[in-house]
Amino acid sequence: MQVIAVVGTKKSGKTTTTETLIKELTERGYKVAAVKHIPEPDFTIDTAGKDTWKFAKAGAKIIISVAAKEIATIEKVTTKSISLETLLEKCRGNDVVLIEGLKKLTALKKNIPKIVVAKSMKEAVSALETFKPVLAFSGPCSTENLGFEVPYADVLKNPQKLADIVEKTILKNRC
Repeated sequence: MQVIAVVGTKKSGKTTTTETLIKELTERGYKVAAVKHIPEPDFTIDTAGKDTWKFAKAGAKIIISVAAKEIATIEKVTTKSISLETLLEKCRGNDVVLIEGLKKLTALKKNIPKIVVAKSMKEAVSALETFKPVLAFSGPCSTENLGFEVPYADVLKNPQKLADIVEKTILKNRC
């Protein structure tokens, strides 16, 4: 399973990049999982007043909701000290896992290539030091004319290019 982190500042285009990459890789036949960091401290995926919410309020630590077209597992845990390995274990059976956010957990992991979504040249240059290895740049700030060895792919104009870069990495690591 190949893991790739999509990192960048708030409102840089991380979600658009991740969504586009999921679509492109899925169309190419890859099984893709996604991990999304939600930084809001009071956010919950559950809906107040619904049965799953009632079960959690009653004390259930794991609630599994089974519907006609999806299964959702809600785990009531403290995520402050959760490991990246624990999150990735939940994605087993997929070819690639895209992690959006979780910069602190992924920044220093040399075995996780990063796609940096940059809004400015300053962010791009800083990312080369902070996030290693950088697989590609994307986002509103084009790094094509900066002489970086790292390629740039604009997912809005050419989504296939970023998928090509990722696919070469996946295939290389599978051999």
